[in-house]
Amino acid sequence: MTDARTWLERIRALPLEGKIRVMNVCGGHERSISMAGLRGALPPEIELIPGPGCPVCVCPEEDIYTAVQLAMRPDTILVAFGDMLRVPCNAPKNEPRTLEQARAAGGEVRPVASPSEARRIANENPDKEVVFFAAGFETTTAPVAGLVAEGIPANMSVLLSGRLTWPAVAMLLDSETPGFDALIAPGHVSAIMGPEEWTFVPEKHGIPSSVSGFETPSLLASLYSVLRQYLDGKAFLDNTYINVAKPGGNPTARRLLDMTMDVVDSTWRGIGTIPASGFALKPAYAEHDALVRFQIDPKQARKRIGEMPPGCDCARVVLGKLYPNQCALYGKACTPRNPIGPCMVSDEGACHIWWSSGVRPDTPQEAVSAHY
Repeated sequence: MTDARTWLERIRALPLEGKIRVMNVCGGHERSISMAGLRGALPPEIELIPGPGCPVCVCPEEDIYTAVQLAMRPDTILVAFGDMLRVPCNAPKNEPRTLEQARAAGGEVRPVASPSEARRIANENPDKEVVFFAAGFETTTAPVAGLVAEGIPANMSVLLSGRLTWPAVAMLLDSETPGFDALIAPGHVSAIMGPEEWTFVPEKHGIPSSVSGFETPSLLASLYSVLRQYLDGKAFLDNTYINVAKPGGNPTARRLLDMTMDVVDSTWRGIGTIPASGFALKPAYAEHDALVRFQIDPKQARKRIGEMPPGCDCARVVLGKLYPNQCALYGKACTPRNPIGPCMVSDEGACHIWWSSGVRPDTPQEAVSAHY
């Protein structure tokens, strides 16, 4: 396998002229890029843009609100992946705004790391309703589909907030100003759904693309590939994660998703509705759908449904329209200790990643480009 140093040398040897904007879709990619200091190691002509790869960041505000309300019900346990506990919704000041606050107010909220852990909690508490708040992209939603297919306890329901990754990129490309010249696609999503899901990027839009893993050599190999494609004027889909992301993806995972869930138009927080971009439990599993079970209308009349908190630019950060430190709240009102927006909460949020990498509000933009 070619090492990172060799890929860097190959990239530096390319005859680059002018700015070339490369978007990475995955929060895991952005974390690897930032932690390895790749921006500072690459030629200045290359601009790496974090994209819509944080499921916590785009989880609908109304779903978070619903989860908080369910957590406050008597004889109910709300379980969720740990990074969802601190994501705020736009609730009145006298009500809990996060699951963490709901727990402090007396609600029973438990973080889990997997669907099987959620099922265990339901089995251990047969006298209580257990609601699994399942937010995530395809890699997280596929195990939830497995949980549903295997059969879940009678006292358990799922508040599903699953999203597909590629429709957000398609939306950007269909806009007048997509904001990037090449794309690095997520390897773990491709391992589930198949790399060919991303062929529309080069075939329909003529934009160089490559599926990448998360280690530095794979990222640099993908970057070299899209840069060569850009220079040669020949866009196609490359794959530097071939040992994991195989054609057709994971047949079992895809079968379970098809068996238990429908693909539906879905809301992305701060962005709006994207066609065919989310998962919903099939009617056959309605008894385990929390919205059906508790007769909840997720679009209850609230003034700021679906919006980010006031002053928060997470939506533009997610869409690659703004760097994290260009948000007026970044590092001031909004920090990992006191997050205002979801991008500062999750480990896959660009704001959290940049803060962890040392970017502060007073860091000059040229220094960000050079070092982070």
